Amino acid sequence: MSPFVPLTGYQAFDPATMKTRAAEFYAQIRRRRTVRDFSDRPVPREVIADCIRAAGTAPNGANLQPWHFVAVSDPAIKRRIRDAAEEEERAFYNGKAPQEWLDALAPLGTDERKPFLETAPYLIVIFAASYGELPDGRKVKHYYAQESVGIATGILITALHHAGLVSLTHTPSPMGFLNEILGRPARERPFLILVVGYPAVGATVPDITKKPLDEIATFL
Repeated sequence: MSPFVPLTGYQAFDPATMKTRAAEFYAQIRRRRTVRDFSDRPVPREVIADCIRAAGTAPNGANLQPWHFVAVSDPAIKRRIRDAAEEEERAFYNGKAPQEWLDALAPLGTDERKPFLETAPYLIVIFAASYGELPDGRKVKHYYAQESVGIATGILITALHHAGLVSLTHTPSPMGFLNEILGRPARERPFLILVVGYPAVGATVPDITKKPLDEIATFL
C-alpha cells in the first residue's frame, strides 16, 4: 500500500483573486503588534485550542512534530512563572547582559519587571523536543527541531492575531525553570513563553517601522 494519499485540501485561485487575497492578508497582518500591556479579560479556551491546532499544522522535519504547547491560565502557576522569570531577568539587566544589548533594548523601555506574566489570561509555553520516545523506551531523533518549532510558533502568533488577540514573545534566559514548574521532561527544551490576551485599555506600543520590501527581499 502506498504511504501517499491524493492532495484534496488545496484550493486554487485565479491570479486576480490571489493578488486580492495576498494584499488583504498583508493589510491584516501588518496591524499585528507586540504588546506588553495586557487586560485580564478572560479568553475562551476554545480560541486558544484552535490556535494551537493551527500551529500543529506547521511543516517540520520528517513530520516528527517536535513541539509541545502548555497553555497556562492557572493564576498560581502564572505567579510561579513570573517569580522565576523575574529572578533571571534581574540577573540579565544587572550585569549579565552586555551593554550593547541593553542599549538595543533601551528604546523599548523593557526592564526586569514582567507583570504581564500574571495579568494576561494565558501564557503558552512552547517546548522543542530534540528526540521522542517510543513505547518501548527507544529514542527517535527529531530533525530540525528548532527550525520546526520556530515555524510553528510563527503560525501560532499569526493565528492569535487573526482571532483578535495580541501576544508577546518572552525569553528569559535560562528557561530551565519552566520544565520543573510545568512538569515537562528533560528532553524538551523551552523555546519561548508566548503571552496572550487582549490589550489593556490605553495600551501603547513603541513607535517603530518595518523595513520596506526592497530591503528584505531580492527577486532574481
